[in-house]
Amino acid sequence: MKFWRLPLDSEVHSIPVGRVQIIENRCKGCGFCIEFCPNACLKESKRFNAKGYHPPELIFQAEDCVNCGLCSLICPEFAIFTELQEAKKITEDDIRKVTTRYSRKDKRFAKR
Repeated sequence: MKFWRLPLDSEVHSIPVGRVQIIENRCKGCGFCIEFCPNACLKESKRFNAKGYHPPELIFQAEDCVNCGLCSLICPEFAIFTELQEAKKITEDDIRKVTTRYSRKDKRFAKR
């Protein structure tokens, strides 16, 4: 769905902003959190944890995490979780960001 303007009831709604917490030594490097993050906030890091795996790391700003919790739900080792940091009001910039993010022009969501 593409929005071309700020919705009329935007003052009623807010966007949750999450903070991702990664317990690196618990991670086994399966990559499920990276694959299932809807906003592509995570990537595999180059460093190793105590088990010899590459834990995930954040690649975008914290505001890209919308605290959906998919990463923590899918992690078999319970090595990642999100915390609600704040809830910000919807602005026209947020609408523009969403419409461009899910368009074909955005490189982050190109086929890997």
